[in-house]
Amino acid sequence: MFVIAGVTGHVGSVVADQLLSRGQKIRVVVRTAAKGEAWSKRGAEVAVGSIEDAAFFAGALKGAAGLFVLLPPPPFSTTDFYASQRKASDAIVAAVKTSGVPYVVLLSSVGADLDEGNGPIKGLHYLERGLRATGTKLVAIRAGSFQENVGGVVGAAKGAGVYPNFTGSADLAVPMVATKDIGVLAASTLMEAPKNEVIDLQGPSYSARQIAEKLSKALGKPMQVVDVPPAGWVQAMTQGGFPPPFAEAFAEMYGGFAKGTIRPKGDRLVQGTTPIDEVIAKVV
Repeated sequence: MFVIAGVTGHVGSVVADQLLSRGQKIRVVVRTAAKGEAWSKRGAEVAVGSIEDAAFFAGALKGAAGLFVLLPPPPFSTTDFYASQRKASDAIVAAVKTSGVPYVVLLSSVGADLDEGNGPIKGLHYLERGLRATGTKLVAIRAGSFQENVGGVVGAAKGAGVYPNFTGSADLAVPMVATKDIGVLAASTLMEAPKNEVIDLQGPSYSARQIAEKLSKALGKPMQVVDVPPAGWVQAMTQGGFPPPFAEAFAEMYGGFAKGTIRPKGDRLVQGTTPIDEVIAKVV
């Protein structure tokens, strides 16, 4: 029996669906009973609570052969982005250690080998290190940029016909992976009773200009790429609705990508195949 955390999200839902489709027993962790009803109808066990509650989560892991987990994002109200990440990580690590679950598949990120200069990925570095210290077998799937992130700019694309670009060059192609591909890999990895490993997961590469062209076609309106200079990253994100701690963290991450310090460094590379056209059709 496998425990799936984050089942209401893009990746966790795919992991759970893949396992159920292959006849596996699963237990899903949800914050409210209502969010678990659909999974219960499909035969899953449901544990209601927060993975940030170490005692509850340890109980939810009882009897599990393996766990899929991710680091929940800090609440928008937080004033200390990294302290929130560490608090959540500590709870997850404590639950894994207490329960003795034999192996964990973690949705991590490219750049999690770094302890600084990587913005929100810093929390995943901390969580990876904590999980390894428990003695559990850990597979860290260090995914690249999510294709689904394009959904965050659809509002600006619809309203003003602009695609904001934070890569420095509109023609710089960046690997982007679909969350569907992450979920499929995570489910397969869980069933393999894996060894300790870091897997880099990348998808097809697209430039901001290519994505803008695809969005333009999907929306049926002209689209202009607007290159946002590094000095304006924080301001642009706060104007777009990001709280300052989030904007500052993500600006640091964009800087790491721009400098080339955030790059794949895992034990092996897996290539996702889903084209971003499928994701754009959904988010539009």
